[in-house]
Amino acid sequence: MDRPPASIALEQLGIPHRVFRHEQPVASLEEAASARNQRPEQVVRSILFQVRAGEFVMALIAGRDQVDWKKLRQLVKRSRVRMATEEEVLEVTGYQIGTVSPFGMKNQVRVMLDASVLREEEISIGSGVRNTAIIMRSGDVRKALGDVEIVELGENTD
Repeated sequence: MDRPPASIALEQLGIPHRVFRHEQPVASLEEAASARNQRPEQVVRSILFQVRAGEFVMALIAGRDQVDWKKLRQLVKRSRVRMATEEEVLEVTGYQIGTVSPFGMKNQVRVMLDASVLREEEISIGSGVRNTAIIMRSGDVRKALGDVEIVELGENTD
């Protein structure tokens, strides 16, 4: 079976990780976490936002946390930000929604790493391929992304 694009990209960077393939399609964060022997807090979502025409930013956020729109707008210094459409996600990242990874994207975009991701030692993240995840240490996510912005994007749910 072909290796997912995110795995190839991580390998080129010398970043340790493993590829996890789901036996059945997963319909929720909880299902994905459970199949990977993880808690939902360890599942990282890669969400693409349009900042202005032709300019996108990707937020990596763990678990059920939702992106706080106000914080996001402040960070990108724009009064209007929206989630990228399915077509934009494919065009910008080369990945379909549900498979998006910050690794091995078609185009480089600004990536913001929510602090929630670093609270877990091991996380899983999109691989670029449906029903397939990359499992790796959160410190290695940070290392692989290089000079990444670490931000507090989550809505305060406590």
